Amino acid sequence: MFQPVSLFVGLRYAKANKGNAFISFISFFSIAGIALGLMSLITVSSVMNGFEQTLKNAMLDMIPHVQLKPEGEVKSSNNLKAQLAELSTVKRVQSYLTSDVILQTNEELLGVRLQGVFEGGTSQLESHIESGSMKQFQSGKYQLAISRYLANSLKVQVGSQVRVIMPEVTTYSPMGRVPAQRLFTVALIYNSRSEADTQLAFANGKSLARLMRKKSKSQLDISISLHDAFSLEDFYKELYSLDTSGYTSIDWQIQQGALFAAVAMEKRVMSLLLGLIVLVAIFNIISGLSMMVKEKQGEVAILQTLGFTPMMISKVFMVQGLYNGVIGTLLGLFAGLILANYINEVMSLVGLSLLGGMTLPVKFEITGLIILATLSVLLSFIATLYPAKQAAKVMPAEVLRYE
Repeated sequence: MFQPVSLFVGLRYAKANKGNAFISFISFFSIAGIALGLMSLITVSSVMNGFEQTLKNAMLDMIPHVQLKPEGEVKSSNNLKAQLAELSTVKRVQSYLTSDVILQTNEELLGVRLQGVFEGGTSQLESHIESGSMKQFQSGKYQLAISRYLANSLKVQVGSQVRVIMPEVTTYSPMGRVPAQRLFTVALIYNSRSEADTQLAFANGKSLARLMRKKSKSQLDISISLHDAFSLEDFYKELYSLDTSGYTSIDWQIQQGALFAAVAMEKRVMSLLLGLIVLVAIFNIISGLSMMVKEKQGEVAILQTLGFTPMMISKVFMVQGLYNGVIGTLLGLFAGLILANYINEVMSLVGLSLLGGMTLPVKFEITGLIILATLSVLLSFIATLYPAKQAAKVMPAEVLRYE
């Protein structure tokens, strides 16, 4: 099959087994370095993407993505809720109520954020139920849903009673001003395996409204869940077209933005550190090709006498260096996908396990994989430019003078 002569010679050099052993070792090390670096990058980034997706699904499903809070008395929120539900970025709109409260038992006292669950707003709990009944939670008065973490801390179970103390709502008594409080019955225990378990509890919305002295629906907040919690910018563009006067918007980034920013920062730092492995391998390509140019000056001179131009000579060594980069990239891509896909099995094989029998979540992003592979090949190509330029400067007359 026809192929350019520079490509033919470059591939012959790249595949040749004989020659300087040290140069062969450098060439092998550059391929192995690129493969190991890319494999590590793919594995770590896939696991970090999995953690981010797990946090997004478990935690952000538990809280409103956007909360519209009435600044005062509003006439009716039904029209606004209907308009919000028609927006393309919005998944669900419902009434919402929340308050920072203290949960008290004979054993413990804990501060949590208590959210009221109204009709149509229970889907965030249904997929995480560990014990108890959603039907009982919805139909009974003063029912409470808490996480397994909170249940263990408070030493309660389904059917136990927990005193809910609300410092922000107070009443007068012979003893003075005291916070509103009421006994709630634990009707449901959930386990989302996320940070939300340590700080969130849920109550029947109507019961919570009574405790907070909310007498009309117009005093309730509006909870908005988006199809994609990270599409806040697109949502706000659509929201500007609606009349939301009298409401203040609060989104999830105010409450949980720091956590997701920390995860994103950790992912970038880990990628940067592992990327150094690839950079070391790229420098090995430069070193190996530079020594190859020195060793094969005689052959380069002969090729020039046969009619090779300096550009053709440069292309020969570019092909040789790029060959190492492409092979290393393909090996790293394949090994990374295999290792990331079976990371939990590999950890079990070497005797490593996470607490509570948890497994590492993995999520592949096709765009990210393509970018990593493209950058690896591009850096390999850039690494060939200097040695190729040096090869093009070889003078045949000087090299062959004493041959």
